[in-house]
Amino acid sequence: MKTYENLTTYNPGEIEGKWYSYWENQGYFHEEVDTNKEPFSIVLPPPNVTGMLHMGHALDNTLQDILIRFKRMQGYNVLWMPGTDHAGIATQIKVEEMLAKEEGKSRYDLGREKFVERVWEWKKEYGDTIVKQIRSLGASCDWSRERFTLDEGYYHAVREVFVSLYEKGLIYRGERIINWCPRCATALSDVEVEHEDEHGHLWHIKYPVKGEENRFVVVATTRPETMFGDVAVAVNPDDDRYKDLIGKTLILPFVNREIPVIADDYVDASFGTGCVKITPAHDPNDFEMGQRHNLESIVVMNNDATMNEGAGKFNGMTREEARKQVVAELKELGLLEKIDDHDHAVGHCSRCNTIIEPMVSKQWFVDMKPLAEPALKVVKDHEVEFVPERFTKTYVNWLENIRDWTISRQLWWGHRIPAWYCDDCGETIVSREDINECPHCHGHVTQDPDVLDTWFSSGLWPFATMGWPEQTPELKQWYPTSVLVTGYDIIFFWVARMIFMALEFEHEIPFKHVFIHGLVRDSQGRKMSKSLGNGINPLEVIDQYGADALRFTLVTGNTPGNDMRFYMERVEANRNFANKIWNASKFVLMNLTNYDESFVPTADDLTLADQWIVQKYNETVQSVTSNLDKFELGEAASSVYDFIWNTYCDWYIELAKPRLYNDGNERDRRTVQYLLVTILRHMLELLHPFMPFVTEHIWQHLPHEGDSIVVTKWPEALKFDNLEGAARQMEVMMDAIKGIRNMRAEMNVPLGKKAEVIVAPTDEALAQTVADHSDYFVTLAWAEKVTILGSDDPKPENATVTVVNGMEVYLLLKDLIDGEKERERIAKEKIQMEKEISRLEGKLSNQGFLAKAPEAVVAKEKEKLEEYKQKQQALLEREAFLETL
Repeated sequence: MKTYENLTTYNPGEIEGKWYSYWENQGYFHEEVDTNKEPFSIVLPPPNVTGMLHMGHALDNTLQDILIRFKRMQGYNVLWMPGTDHAGIATQIKVEEMLAKEEGKSRYDLGREKFVERVWEWKKEYGDTIVKQIRSLGASCDWSRERFTLDEGYYHAVREVFVSLYEKGLIYRGERIINWCPRCATALSDVEVEHEDEHGHLWHIKYPVKGEENRFVVVATTRPETMFGDVAVAVNPDDDRYKDLIGKTLILPFVNREIPVIADDYVDASFGTGCVKITPAHDPNDFEMGQRHNLESIVVMNNDATMNEGAGKFNGMTREEARKQVVAELKELGLLEKIDDHDHAVGHCSRCNTIIEPMVSKQWFVDMKPLAEPALKVVKDHEVEFVPERFTKTYVNWLENIRDWTISRQLWWGHRIPAWYCDDCGETIVSREDINECPHCHGHVTQDPDVLDTWFSSGLWPFATMGWPEQTPELKQWYPTSVLVTGYDIIFFWVARMIFMALEFEHEIPFKHVFIHGLVRDSQGRKMSKSLGNGINPLEVIDQYGADALRFTLVTGNTPGNDMRFYMERVEANRNFANKIWNASKFVLMNLTNYDESFVPTADDLTLADQWIVQKYNETVQSVTSNLDKFELGEAASSVYDFIWNTYCDWYIELAKPRLYNDGNERDRRTVQYLLVTILRHMLELLHPFMPFVTEHIWQHLPHEGDSIVVTKWPEALKFDNLEGAARQMEVMMDAIKGIRNMRAEMNVPLGKKAEVIVAPTDEALAQTVADHSDYFVTLAWAEKVTILGSDDPKPENATVTVVNGMEVYLLLKDLIDGEKERERIAKEKIQMEKEISRLEGKLSNQGFLAKAPEAVVAKEKEKLEEYKQKQQALLEREAFLETL
């Protein structure tokens, strides 16, 4: 007979690196295209090359890995495509900071070509950090197919998309209002701007009416420093207060430029004074109004948010300095009527948190309306489904109100825009290939200096990573992908863009499901951030508790779409769960002497406990599988946890022990060995997607077929006849055993002291079950003997009783407890209870406390009082019961 090596002490640090290397070396994460298998594919949301693993990544990658491992075990042709994003702004800023710190140089000192070379050097040295960190989580990506948004093949895909959209008239260059970051010195798209509520003011400024002495129009503005770019004042055409002013001219203070009063329905007559200054070059709504009324756009700031010559004597001041000075001088001139407090949302750059400046600028744009319509349709028609479904509304609302997308960025790191301008004839040439001269006049050409928005290139991720525009075997097999797993915070940034890009260029959706998760917050529910200092490094958690414990914490604390609070106590509890499995497995391995791998029991060999464990196991397989299919990953994990801890470890192993040690019945011993091993192995397989390392290590020690749990077959139900009803019978027995344990605990019966148990079942079948399995009470409830009462037998007196579904269970306690000691203990507890009750009653009758304390505090104190009164009553009842013994 084969012997089986037992486990040592559970130490996740010792096993995790070993098994990950083994999986990679064996090539388990890589699959070739196999058209005979059903495909399942996920593209990893590419982290920034500047990134370090944080809890958001850990959650996102864990959820994907669970789905991938599950489908791999189910026999699908699986692809999990990894990669990283060049992260234009973030990476350029990091390298610029490094240059300034180490060499005292700026990118301009190096020049474009040398600077880009330095960024590539930085990427080679530091850009793989996050990829290594993702591996430590156990992510089973196909690293042999890893992509980068600036690699050569991806470069061709990006250029093909840009040129094709340009040829269709969907990409254009023009002067429009954009979001400008003075710190990053680049344009930003709307979704790269984060709005924060800030306390501000509403300044009421008097603009003189031309030709009418002492008549003014008062405008209310939050940004007096932009008034130098005013080209009109607008009023609502139905506002009777100002009808006579429409068409008249005002004098703009400081610059004395004449500006008209115009009428526009957009103006809200109830806000401020009902008069709105129109600054098309520095406000998106004003820009739209300016377009409607053919107004000029006057830019009054430089790219660094200092005032330009258009601001007259305020030229060169920062916008903040100009605001203070303008307000002070308006006051001196008698043109400041009043200042109101006013809270409003202010846009900040999502990268550096600088206040953005809306500014008219010549940029490249994507015409979004034609692209948004089909992207809306596929979601409304349920071709692409959001999980949870409520996020559909977020997606639809954004696309229905979308503006044209600014895609040019004033950076050097990224996909350079493939547009050239002829210095001689002024022609603009957009080309798939680099050009050296103008195709029209053969004159000298200069390439556009800007690069594309990072989200433009990452919007192609599902198909460009698979070799598009070539129709590769990978693209044919794994596209569209099966599911996208991502946070709700990038539905606009990324999800919508992938959908409209895929429909435009592959004429097919990029994924069937969008599985949305929430954010990982700290234990107080706050967003993790550097400023709060409440971030938790996943790598430190892995070092302390292991990746399995972290993964299980993230998935069981996660309801699709909702934020989760992260508690270190839960990580510790899940490490204890791994330890529980480890110790249970050690017990099983220790009891495999003379184990016969060829032995399979029949239905007749199974005891009630065997039938019950098989039935519960089969239910768990069904529950875990169906919940994983529905993206209810937390529910699936909870099902397998409950089965392993409560059903297998706490009950079945204890029931199995006497049979393992009984040499008199070899077939019975082999039956219980078979079930212990088979169910443990399949439990590990069910748990493997969630906790890959500990499950592989234990699985390798157990009798098994195949080389790794990674590629073993997903568990199925065990086929035995006559299992019906076993669970109900066993659960009644278990309830009775729990009742006896509770009675013993309440009466402080010392462990090891056995008591007589008397059972009064309500029907003959149950009586027979108890008779056949009375040994369960002996093994698990320390019963000295078990007596079954018939329907006419008198009930015992002077016994404590519990009622469970189908029977009354009596425990005879005489001589098992020291009555005198128990009375002394109860007397002490009663004194303590009386003190607490008196204290709380005094507190709750104190009118001062009731008046000042919050409602929740008062309710809590009332709850405590009720709890102590219940404990007091229980002590009185126990005291009375002791008198009967």
